[in-house]
Amino acid sequence: MRLIDEDNENVGVVTLFRALELAEAADLDLVEVAPNASPPVCRIMDFGKFQYEKQRRERKAKKAQKIVEVKQVRLNPATDDYHLGFKMDDAKRWLSEGNKVRFSIRFRGRQNLHTDIGRTRLVRIAESMKEHSVIEQPPTLEGNTMTMTLAPQTPQAEKKTQ
Repeated sequence: MRLIDEDNENVGVVTLFRALELAEAADLDLVEVAPNASPPVCRIMDFGKFQYEKQRRERKAKKAQKIVEVKQVRLNPATDDYHLGFKMDDAKRWLSEGNKVRFSIRFRGRQNLHTDIGRTRLVRIAESMKEHSVIEQPPTLEGNTMTMTLAPQTPQAEKKTQ
């Protein structure tokens, strides 16, 4: 097996017994780090410290992770522009906070015959929110509900549109 000592220096190819002797002399553990390599690679290290550092890195990465919520704005085809303005203000605020926004229009009864009205309304909303968001999912009809999802505008997306 190929052996790497505690100072990250390559010792070379040694036998298992020689590697165990070196690890025991250093009062450390012998850990196999690349079992599929030819020959397998082992390292002399403090395994407890290695696991602790690994967990610490994972916790730090988890803290830095941004959890994106999906906020929902429910409308119906008869929602007037005055009330729609309030809902769009909320959506702009949510997008600026980094959340996604799902607009949904629910059709009831005879409104199901005029789904084109809902589609044009969602397209108009997307056009007016163009500087704050990008369309992640275009308007789609599922049953009697039409939905559209907007994601916050990212610097990469701004460069692509220009």
